[in-house]
Order: sequence, then structure tokens, then C-alpha cells
Amino acid sequence: MTKNLTNWVKNLTQTPQNQPIPGTTQVANSGGGYAWEVDDWTRLDRFLVLGSEGGTYYIKEQALTQQNAQAVIRCIDADGLRTVARIVEISEAGRAPKNDPAIFALALATTLGNTATKRAAFDAITRVCRTGTHIFHFAQYVDGMRGWGRGLREAVGKWYAMPSGKLALQAIKYQQRDGWAHRDLLRLAHPKPITPVHEILYGWMVKGWESVGEMPHPDASLVTIWAFERAKLAKTPAEIISLVQRYNLPREAIPTEWLNTPEVWEALLAEMPLEAMTRNLAKMTTVGLLAPNSTAVRKVVSELGNPERIRKARLHPIKVLAALKTYAQGHGERGKLKWTPVPRIIDALNDAFYTAFGNVVPTNKRWLLALDVSGSMDGSMIAGVSGLDARMGSAAMALVTAATEPDHTMVGFSSASGGYGGQWGGGESGLTPVNISPRMRLDDVVNTMRAIPMGGTDCALPMKWALKNEVPADVFVVYTDSETWAGTPHPAQALRDYRDKMGIPAKMIVVGMTSNGFSIADPDDVGMLDVVGFDTAVPQIMSDFVAG
Repeated sequence: MTKNLTNWVKNLTQTPQNQPIPGTTQVANSGGGYAWEVDDWTRLDRFLVLGSEGGTYYIKEQALTQQNAQAVIRCIDADGLRTVARIVEISEAGRAPKNDPAIFALALATTLGNTATKRAAFDAITRVCRTGTHIFHFAQYVDGMRGWGRGLREAVGKWYAMPSGKLALQAIKYQQRDGWAHRDLLRLAHPKPITPVHEILYGWMVKGWESVGEMPHPDASLVTIWAFERAKLAKTPAEIISLVQRYNLPREAIPTEWLNTPEVWEALLAEMPLEAMTRNLAKMTTVGLLAPNSTAVRKVVSELGNPERIRKARLHPIKVLAALKTYAQGHGERGKLKWTPVPRIIDALNDAFYTAFGNVVPTNKRWLLALDVSGSMDGSMIAGVSGLDARMGSAAMALVTAATEPDHTMVGFSSASGGYGGQWGGGESGLTPVNISPRMRLDDVVNTMRAIPMGGTDCALPMKWALKNEVPADVFVVYTDSETWAGTPHPAQALRDYRDKMGIPAKMIVVGMTSNGFSIADPDDVGMLDVVGFDTAVPQIMSDFVAG
């Protein structure tokens, strides 16, 4: 009896992670351990930023999407207006690498919300669906959820009431996606043309033009359409280059046969949007335009080094990291395209990654950055980016803070099967040295992380290691999928033990690298914070939290 009571009391502070802490609301996670279930609003944020594409190590993509969809639905039921406002906020600020989750959530709000929520969601379509691709994605999602009632048709019709010049460009760049074309939406929505030019544009999108004259159209908006149609008839690169230079045609307007000509790409590069430029670096290198010491390389480096351009373009760090990873390896993830990377462009992409997070004010506190390098982190894809797993993504996120905070220590942690110490890295702590720093290029960081062997997940290891080695830390930042299961005690218990024995009121920030529903942060402890990985607002939020 006495022994059982003693064990029970000990379990309050030293609970195995495959059991819940007594007296708490912990639930079973997907890895066989116990953690706290995040609330639906946190899960909404995780989904809007990280999505569910690719699934995780433990949860297949379809199941993860269903779980997140149910969380979004609960948010809509609880407070539809707040849900729509959050969708718009994250989408407009460019905080997510992909807009698809926001579009999907907005489609749910137009379907399942009450009258006020549906009205707000309809009004938000033009703010969330900013491109032709976005409106096609929205149509695909909503078509599978509900009928095309008058409210929905009118809301989609308002999208086509944008300024005529902008609409013409959207119609050229994004002609069809997901089995939808502009003529399909125009026939469904029946928008009333707000100007004679809009009427002509609608007619062209539905029926095309019967003939294209030699002379440009006199209207400034319609001349873009005229140039697009003339490009289809071009016989020489010079004709294409002239049309691009005079009428600012985008790459999507150029017939495929001319996209292996460096002179055509040179003309396109002059006014190319930043994200499109980042996407096409490999192609421009392959055709010979981006060569060492060339004018084109200087142009690219200048654009990627412009913080204001990055901000206005909403160039998300994930897109920069994906471009850097692909470009530096010299071949695509799919297909046969190969190229010789230009070092200056790799360096410029590396710098642009940090710039895309914005300026963060350093706290000058003592930071311990702990990267979960367990097996589950290797099987979780970040925002659907091919080849970018949560383990690599966590290193990139950590380097943003490391580049800002001079007083930091970085470690990686995993545990042997069963949680009995470190299988790699040695010692009871199970920590693996992570020899990376902001002075390294991100492509080298990715390769370094890939080489670290994997073990089980024990998110208490950073605090236990710091206590054992008497490492002073004001904040522990744990980059993880929160699927902790191996070892004793729980991470929250290890943090409290560290606080008591070191006499430091240390905080813990959990950076969730997947959109599952769990966190190792105790929601009742004001010194613990749960944030979403690769949300561009996170580095400043973390800084503010640590600074108090």
C-alpha cells in the first residue's frame, strides 16, 4: 500500500510518456504516447499554414485532411465570423506557403456557416482568391460541397469585376485549372459587365476572338489580349521578344516552342514577378541565360536581395527554401531537367529565406534550440513540398532564430527504441550534436540534417540534458511533431524540474511542424507557448513571448 502510494506521488512529476500525467487532460497521440490536444483554433491555424498535403509519419494524407476539416467545421459552428476573419488574415498576410488550405476552409464556411457567416465568406472570396488559380481551386472545392445558389453565383461574379487590366492579365496567366476554365465560371455566375471593356473581356473568355488584326487593340486593357493572341501566330523569336517588351506579356502567354530560347527568357526576366522568377531559375539556367557573371544573374541577385520586393510579393520562406533545395541540387524532383547551379544565385536564395521572415528584434536571452530528429519527423512532409520533411524544415526554422539571437545553443534529440537513452550521440541524454549555424548555406544544412541517424521521440531530452550539464537557458524551443512517446518524464515535467533545480524561470516554445492535433506544451502553464512552424509571423511572436 505504502509503496503504491509512493509510486503514485512520484508519477505526478515523473510520468512515463506512454501514460497520461495524472490529473491532466492529456490524450493519446498518434505515436503511442500522451500529449495535450490543441484546441480547434490552434488546429485551424496549423491547417491554414501547414495544410495536410503529404500526411505525416503516423497519419495518411486523407485521414489528416479529414481530421483538420472536422476542426475547421467546429470552428465555423462555434464562431463563423471569427473563422472567416482568421482565414482572411493568414491568407492576405502571406503567412502560409500555400493558399489552398485557406481556400478550402473558406469553401466550407460558404457551405456550413449560418447566414452571417456565409455572407462574410462570400465577401471574402475576392480577398482570399486573388488569382485565377485560386478562384478555380475554390470552384472545385465548393462544387463538391454545395449547389450554386444565387449568393454563391453573385460572389463569384464579383471576382470578375476587378479592374479590366488586371482581369485581362489573370485570364491570360491562369486559363484553366482543376478542370475549370473562365468560361465555365462566367456561364455559372452570369456577372453583369461593369464597363464595355469588361463585356468584351467576358466575350473573349467564353468564345475567344474570331480573328486577330495586325494593329494593336486601342484599349489599354484589351491590347494585352491582342498581344497574347498575336504571340500564337509568331514565326520568329524576335516577334515574341517584341510582344513581351512592348506589352509585358507573362511567361504563360508564350507558346511552348519559344521557351527554350535564352533571348525570350531575357525579355521575360525584365519585368518578371519575384515568385515567378524564383520558380523559373532552373529553366533560365538550363537555357543558358543565367550564367556566371552575366547581367541576368546580377538582375536575379538584386531582386532576391530587395526586402521590399520580397514583402510586396508575399514570397513565403517555404517557397524560397524549396527553390533553394531544388536549384542547388542541379536537377528537378521529377523530370529530366538538369543544370549547373550558379553559386551567386544559391547565396541570394539563402539570404532571401531569412529576409522573407521579416526583421525580428533580438531578446539577448539564452536560447536552447532543440530539433526533433526522430523517425516520425523524417516521414512528415512540410506543406506538400516534395523532398522537404519536417526534420529539414525544423533546422531551417531554428536558423532564423539562431541568426537573430547571439546567445543560443542548438541540439538534436532522439531516443533508442523503448526510450532507454541515446542510441546515436551517446550518453543517457540521447542528444545528437547538430553542427549547423547561420553561417552555413541552407542547402548544406539540409544535407547535414539528412545525415543524422534517427531514433524514437522523447521531447523531454533537451531539458534533461540541460539540467544534467547545468546549461543555463531562459527558453527552450522544441521543433517537433509532438508525437512524443519514449522515456520518462513528460516534457512539461522535465521543464518544471529544470526550473526548480536551476532556479531559472525558463519558458518553453513548441514549434509544431505538422498539422496534427497535439502539443507537448501544457496549456495551463503561462510559461509554455505553442506556435505553428513556417508561419512567417512566428519568429517575432517567439521573440515577444520570451521578452515578456
